[in-house]
Amino acid sequence: MASSPRSPQPAELEISRQSRILAALSKKVIDLDELRMLAAQGVPDGAGVRSTVWKLLLGYLPKDRALWEQELAKKRSQYEAFKDEFLPNTVGGSSTPGGSEGHSDGNAEHVENGFLDRSEIAQDDHPLSLGKTSQWNQVAEHSEMIEQVDRDVKRTHPDIHFFCGDSSFAKSNQDSLRNILIIFAKLNAGIRYVQGMNEILAPLFFVFRNDPDYKNAVWSKRLF
Repeated sequence: MASSPRSPQPAELEISRQSRILAALSKKVIDLDELRMLAAQGVPDGAGVRSTVWKLLLGYLPKDRALWEQELAKKRSQYEAFKDEFLPNTVGGSSTPGGSEGHSDGNAEHVENGFLDRSEIAQDDHPLSLGKTSQWNQVAEHSEMIEQVDRDVKRTHPDIHFFCGDSSFAKSNQDSLRNILIIFAKLNAGIRYVQGMNEILAPLFFVFRNDPDYKNAVWSKRLF
């Protein structure tokens, strides 16, 4: 009596799925519909596959492989510019109205040593103003956003050493999350920061930061 066909083992299925995804990624122009269908079944973690697939499906990388290096260089340069424009500078290590821990930015560029420059404030502006153009209101909103980001970043996956603890590595990753969330909030004024965005960002940053491709991992640390 003939025996029934042997069912594929989980390890074999994993290898098969990875092979199909690698084949899809090897094309000169990536078929995003095909890649999306394959990714829906799960993306293997080996060989940097997951980070590449996520970058493609999120629109970070173009479909044309020949443009990847050029686009990565462009986006990295752009992010450096965003950091220079939006990320705060420390003023004496103390908190200022421009943000927590002595931070200020474009909305609070006239804040110095914890005070707004009176010459830059309109006569009818005052600390209780809720007007969109109010310097006082902009500083207050910015400070509130920074405080919310700081609270959420510190609460991100407290059970995972990558995100929490006293190690310089964990603190560096927390700083990276903080930077990304602040820049996103400044670039998207209509959305700003919403509580819980740190939980959406965390797996993305974790995957990109742990990319087996050393160059990509280093850039993730430098840029974020």
